[in-house]
Amino acid sequence: MTVAHPLEALPNRRHLGNRTLNVVRLHLMNTQSLVWVPLMILAIAAIISALIFAMIPGGEVKYAGAGNAPMWYFLALGIQSMTLSFPFSQAMSITRREFFIGTLAIGAIGAAGLATLFIALAGVEVLTNGYGVNGRVAYLDWIFEPGWLSAWLTYFTTTMLLFVVGFWSAVVYKRFGWFAVTAVFATLALALVVAIFIITRTESWMQVWAWFGEVGVLNVTLLGLLLTIVTAVGAYATLRKATV
Repeated sequence: MTVAHPLEALPNRRHLGNRTLNVVRLHLMNTQSLVWVPLMILAIAAIISALIFAMIPGGEVKYAGAGNAPMWYFLALGIQSMTLSFPFSQAMSITRREFFIGTLAIGAIGAAGLATLFIALAGVEVLTNGYGVNGRVAYLDWIFEPGWLSAWLTYFTTTMLLFVVGFWSAVVYKRFGWFAVTAVFATLALALVVAIFIITRTESWMQVWAWFGEVGVLNVTLLGLLLTIVTAVGAYATLRKATV
């Protein structure tokens, strides 16, 4: 009886890494979705916001929520990464675990790139005094209060969470159909409305904002990072039974 040498397991691991890298390459076949579209959305949001800021009289700080648009785009990108790429990955004999790791890696790369763009735009806003009109799209005081590195982590975590939520919703669709997806999002929306209703009726908004102030942006970001990990685990558990 022959005993396998321990080093014989190494090629299998290398093969696993190569196939995971192939998943990353598969997603990168369409660089427009991952690179140019988010960049274009952020640029358009900044330009339109700067024009609107210029039309608002007064010298007070002006904030715009348009900068959130590219982060919400990653929700759609997460859905697309599952619905468009998963069938191809199965045709390439890539396991679900390899596809999941590769997809999560490409999402992290995109989220890191977008977070860096937000930091660069925030730097422009600081240097130009908010486009010359004291406007803010990326440089939001409460996000940057703990520091620029913390702000980068906040933008990264928010983007990554939306990507994973989009990916998981597409996995749920693949396994259970549109009814399950609709039911999940309807339940989440109902829970949010009920929470807002309770806070409003009990006049507890001041306590809620005070709690966020006490916890701090960095701790909230770390909670968001934990939620992203939990969501990713749920997505993988669902993906194991998903069909093409």
